[in-house]
Amino acid sequence: MRLVTFSAGGDRRAGMVFAGRVIDLSAAGYSDVISFLDDGERAREAAQKLTAAPPSTAVHPLSAVRLHAPIPRPGKLILIGLNYRDHAIETGMPIPEVPTIFAKFSNAVIGPGEPILIPAASKEVDYEAELAFVIGRRGKNIPASRWADYVFGYTMANDVSARDFQRATSQWIMGKTADTFCPLGPELVGADEVPDPHNLRIRCEVNGRVLQDSSTSQLIFRVPDLVAYLSLLMTLEPGDVVSTGTPPGVGVARKPPVFLQAGDVVAVKIEGLGELRNPVKAE
Repeated sequence: MRLVTFSAGGDRRAGMVFAGRVIDLSAAGYSDVISFLDDGERAREAAQKLTAAPPSTAVHPLSAVRLHAPIPRPGKLILIGLNYRDHAIETGMPIPEVPTIFAKFSNAVIGPGEPILIPAASKEVDYEAELAFVIGRRGKNIPASRWADYVFGYTMANDVSARDFQRATSQWIMGKTADTFCPLGPELVGADEVPDPHNLRIRCEVNGRVLQDSSTSQLIFRVPDLVAYLSLLMTLEPGDVVSTGTPPGVGVARKPPVFLQAGDVVAVKIEGLGELRNPVKAE
């Protein structure tokens, strides 16, 4: 199952991508992706019935719609720092013993094709290709052995970062959550289509030049670890997004550094999930 948030000349709606088409899930009573996730198995059954016999007004060619971030306003947008072994080696940092957790706010979320805006106040805006997972079931104190019961699926994220602001203090958030600093999408791919999230090729290209190229096999804390750790203190809820960290090749670690400039185009590519492409513009 592949879920999207889309528009076709009107309001944003939840949809399901099927055979080159987008089927409008409002025909089954779901106005947005989070309400679909929150309804659990009933939503899956309703989607299957809708797919079997959708009304003509609920079917759109994929090429005729605009895709937005699949979760435009996550309840929680949680990110993991320094979570690839090869990236930790690149930075010269020790392998962390517990996950490094930070957050972005919903103002940072944009969808595919929307511009990443370079703030006038920052001169060091960086890219970070990341695999994100999306919670599909409410839970707390979740055992790592039951992680798959709580993860609906996966999408791509770009943890855009203003490094000059990030490094100004020990708290990263000011450099992480500027407007447009979290492209997501284009699809939320159900776990049924991703047999092993820990064995996916992940890349980032800027203007067609490959700057990051690794595998999620390099993750230090894997999805089960993160679900268990985060749920120790917070209730995870449908639509929460957890972005799992970035591989080596980030701009700040290059010699000389490579930072995003107006006119650039950034593409995040993850095996099985497609491509998340965004232009870069000055604020």
